[in-house]
Amino acid sequence: MSSINGAPEGPVAKLLGGTGTFLDDRLHAAKGTRTFLRKVFPDHWSFLLGEIALYSFIILLLTGTFLTFFFKPSMTSMIYHGTYTKLDGVRMSEAYASTLNISFDVRGGLLMRQIHHWAANLFLAAIMIHMIRIFFTGAYRKPRELNWLIGIVMFTLALLEGLFGYSLPDDLLSGTGLRILEGVLLGIPIVGTYGSFFLFGGQFPGHDIVPRLYIIHVLLIPALLLALISAHLFLMFHQKHTQMPGKGRTSYNVVGQPMYPYFMAKTGAFFLFIFGVLALLSTFAQINPIWLYGPYNPAEISAGSQPDFYMGFLEGSLRVMPNWSWNLWGHTFAWDVLIPALVPLGLIFTGAALWPFLERWLTGDQLEHHVNDRPRNAATRTGIGVAVVTFWGILWLEGANDVIADHFNISLYLTTEIARYAVFIGPVVGYWVTKRICLGLQRKDAQSLLHGYETGIVRMTPEGEFIEQERPLPEEDRAVLAARQDYAIPLPAADEGADGVPAPGTRGAVGKLRLRFARVLLEGAPPAGDGHGNGHGNGHGAIGEGEPERAAVTAGDGPDHPADGPGTDSE
Repeated sequence: MSSINGAPEGPVAKLLGGTGTFLDDRLHAAKGTRTFLRKVFPDHWSFLLGEIALYSFIILLLTGTFLTFFFKPSMTSMIYHGTYTKLDGVRMSEAYASTLNISFDVRGGLLMRQIHHWAANLFLAAIMIHMIRIFFTGAYRKPRELNWLIGIVMFTLALLEGLFGYSLPDDLLSGTGLRILEGVLLGIPIVGTYGSFFLFGGQFPGHDIVPRLYIIHVLLIPALLLALISAHLFLMFHQKHTQMPGKGRTSYNVVGQPMYPYFMAKTGAFFLFIFGVLALLSTFAQINPIWLYGPYNPAEISAGSQPDFYMGFLEGSLRVMPNWSWNLWGHTFAWDVLIPALVPLGLIFTGAALWPFLERWLTGDQLEHHVNDRPRNAATRTGIGVAVVTFWGILWLEGANDVIADHFNISLYLTTEIARYAVFIGPVVGYWVTKRICLGLQRKDAQSLLHGYETGIVRMTPEGEFIEQERPLPEEDRAVLAARQDYAIPLPAADEGADGVPAPGTRGAVGKLRLRFARVLLEGAPPAGDGHGNGHGNGHGAIGEGEPERAAVTAGDGPDHPADGPGTDSE
């Protein structure tokens, strides 16, 4: 047998060809494999966030499998006589002792523990930033609402997985976190006590919590995450990847590189890079040194104890909440525990899950979107996103209020009082400032489309006028700036309907409220105009042949005088 060019095939080519023929004769997978290998993936730095989360999860599975060989999920009490002599003779659980054994006696055990912990933090951080990117660019819109919901469920499971994971060693820090969890359960009216006894197998801390968390941590949640990640990737492949606006990029194509060989080589190298960074970080940056905390004792707590960063939001919400409880009909309603534990996170997650459907209902937009928005072109949405991030960030900082008070030498109560005001004022200020910035950037883009780049060259015309020469935008930059999608509100006002009859979507109080919110949501700066029709002109005469286009010094077109110009899209 010879190849197409007449040269004889080598043994490797024969082996691969024979294997491929064998599999295709039985699975008929050749066509699907060719389609998969020709799959085109667009290039943009923000798309790497999802890959970081995926590869961190793979590293978590690999390192977690190693740790399960040596960890003992038991709360049976014992006296420690191991390598770490500072705890020699101390009573502790087998879970804590086995973690010490992994850290000091198992070859490479401490490195694996640290890689596992750093990978968990990176996994949560990548998911958070990835979801923020998706929200800001509108990548959750039709037809990707289901993938957005899958992402929210994965994030929720990842938070629980992280909480249960760092609770397994049964050290003083993780036990404090479980103590808070028990308090939250007890704060649930009527059924809270039963829930706490069920989870802990009796009075806290009991003897069952570590074995139960172990099964959930190594079996149940990883299986669910694996299934959801598979579904997420399948939907992404089936619906095609979104792409950033640019030249030649539309909702009917994908501009990028094929899976084989470009993307496979790039993503394989990126996986090795992430693994290398985690290995270096775990080698030189210590994390979760449980031997310094000691075994858990319900009567003890260490000063300055902080959870991993992804739980800081809930820690801060508990610290910022004022004392508030009711005693009714023989039951205690501990609102100062129940509200901060469930309401802020519930509002954010519920709002995020409902947002794609709420936005589509408000705007009436039923189109499929495969090209992302630039965040500046969706000013209200970006402002809402920044408000939520600000809200989250303030509570996250409040979770370390004792550390902040100590380092800055200020009163602990002052930091709490500031946070109680900032948690309401901060999101409002963040929304307003962000929206103003986005609208300003829209106006700047419109002017750039209309006039081009400023060159900094000023010349004087024969009439004595000083003008600045400008250079037209490159095609790639013009395509990006012109990608703004100004969707017309499909809900006309009541007095604009045919024969004065209100449109169906605007009838009644709900319809009017829908119309008002839709206008706020779709608010944007006027598109680029031709510089005329606003009563002021553009400050210049006619541009002669061969003359560069000149910029006008003007306040811009107002909303009452829109003008259509080059580079704008209309529907």
